[in-house]
Amino acid sequence: MGVKSAKDLIVYKKAYDLAMEVFGVSKCWPVEERYSLTDQIRRSSRSVCVNLCEAWARRKYPAHFVSKLAYSDAENGETQTWLDFARDCHYLQQDDFERLVAECKEVGAMLGNMLKDASPWLLTSDS
Repeated sequence: MGVKSAKDLIVYKKAYDLAMEVFGVSKCWPVEERYSLTDQIRRSSRSVCVNLCEAWARRKYPAHFVSKLAYSDAENGETQTWLDFARDCHYLQQDDFERLVAECKEVGAMLGNMLKDASPWLLTSDS
């Protein structure tokens, strides 16, 4: 398989890049959003990667692996919702919004594929 850690997964790399982009665009948001929108979108976007790493560490246990993947997918969905708020509050330009949402959807599709068939990623007794 050639994947030694969650960080080697393409979905992890895309999610990490997205989290860093979210961090970058949120730097200029209003101070009054610091503990609400800014904090929440940064946390949810980063949690996609964190939950992927936790899932990877639980590959020996299929139900745990799938559960953590589902959390990762849910955090990705939360990030998309926060992007909606950022756009509607006029903190994001439409082109940035569309690019970031497209990246979220790509990450979500990849996570969805892993959730549909987790077997290639699981550790088995002969692994």
